[in-house]
Amino acid sequence: MSQEDKLKSKIQAGEIVVSGVSKEYGANQFAKEVVKDCSFTIERGKLTVMIGPSGCGKSTLIRLLAGFEHPTAGTISINGKPVTGPARDRLVLFQETALFPWMTTYDNILYGPRARGEVTKETLELAEFLLSKVGLQEFRKKYPTQLSGGMQRRAELARAMINNPEVMILDEPFRGLDAMTKELMWEYYSALYEENRRTNFFVTTDIDEAIFLADRLFIMSNIPTRVRAVLEVDVPRPRRLLDIVENDRSNEIKMEALSILHEEAMKSFSRGSKAAADFVEAYSKRVAKT
Repeated sequence: MSQEDKLKSKIQAGEIVVSGVSKEYGANQFAKEVVKDCSFTIERGKLTVMIGPSGCGKSTLIRLLAGFEHPTAGTISINGKPVTGPARDRLVLFQETALFPWMTTYDNILYGPRARGEVTKETLELAEFLLSKVGLQEFRKKYPTQLSGGMQRRAELARAMINNPEVMILDEPFRGLDAMTKELMWEYYSALYEENRRTNFFVTTDIDEAIFLADRLFIMSNIPTRVRAVLEVDVPRPRRLLDIVENDRSNEIKMEALSILHEEAMKSFSRGSKAAADFVEAYSKRVAKT
């Protein structure tokens, strides 16, 4: 059996159910509700993308799903079991790189198994396979500062995959990359997903990124956040960026999503939100071009 087949055979795609979740910070008259009566399901084996206005509460939801924080009300479960804290079945890739600067690319990828004392011959073979899979074999002895932004993101994807989580949670992982590198990473990450079909939950503020990647798209409301709409992105895979740009169905979904996001941004705009004002301006320019 090849390493790719071995990796696929071990993948256990999880399902997360969020039911009536609310989250407040502060107490009494100082309490601020960030998430309110929010319910959704991250379906098994799907690439689910969440998009919403900046500052609406998406990062708070990620912390709740990961178990770093607990909801004020409601429940979160994975495969029918309550989420009570961080666990190996869920792994988060954050916006900022989390590679250890004193470790080589290879050592960073192997960090999880080594920390658990689970390094075996099979683990070492898998690490080699993943290095090749993410195109970093020639950079195995390089340190993070010697890698480009795109290479760092690929190394982090490999480090996540070697731990075989049931759900991968990604918080705007390509946000700091330049436009060309970001688009290349969309295709790269999409191809990795299409090969293994692990459950992925991807959070973004970029509508093009959302449409390109998603099987299902959650559009979030203004703060306190909840799911405003769920759109099925029924565009065939595998996907290539040029094909998506020229696809009538993907453009229909994009305009529907933008319309809802515009409504939510206007609510923030009326309260003086700078992020909302920027979105409204960008939306107006995009509509003017269509």
